[in-house]
Amino acid sequence: MYLRDTIAAISTPIGEGGISIIRISGPDCLSIADRIFRRSRDGGLKSHRFYYGVIFDPDSTTILDEAMVVLMRGPHSFTREDVLELHCHGGYLVVRRILALVLRQGVRLADPGEFTKRAFLNGRIDLVQAEAIMDIIRSKSEMSLNLAQHQREGLLSRHLFQLKEYLLSSLAFLEAFIDFPEEDIDVSAKEHIAEYRFLTSYVG
Repeated sequence: MYLRDTIAAISTPIGEGGISIIRISGPDCLSIADRIFRRSRDGGLKSHRFYYGVIFDPDSTTILDEAMVVLMRGPHSFTREDVLELHCHGGYLVVRRILALVLRQGVRLADPGEFTKRAFLNGRIDLVQAEAIMDIIRSKSEMSLNLAQHQREGLLSRHLFQLKEYLLSSLAFLEAFIDFPEEDIDVSAKEHIAEYRFLTSYVG
């Protein structure tokens, strides 16, 4: 079941590093940014622009970290929802503290792969492309990475769509010839099916 709530998760590997990213997706992104992020200059957040400032606890006014923040308004985002990314210092404790702060704002911890799932459910990617994203993450060779990138770009999906169209069209021709043999149908089902067989062998 697809709940249109707001979810959050750490999007970078846990451990020491220069930068860690916490990704938030859902209708409450802007209000969360207003509550826990303070810009170095006055003003609101425009979509797809980075802003420098600090992340703070609104209850205690304690500053947790300095950060770069970007708001991506839907549908022009990965999930086609409003997405907020907090780019803070890498480190186990600081990232956990910021994530806990975000969750206290009424946000739900995302399930594994839920951002990609929302992108699929919202029609940004198809199932093959969703699976390709995981293949990209897990790729260990140039060949597997290139194949996964082609699938993410929709190459396999386009071939499958062509096959589907030819199959449905061929079925329609066959049914027309069987049900209405007395009719003079101009298009040759034989040629159309041969074209479908060629396309099938090409994709295979």
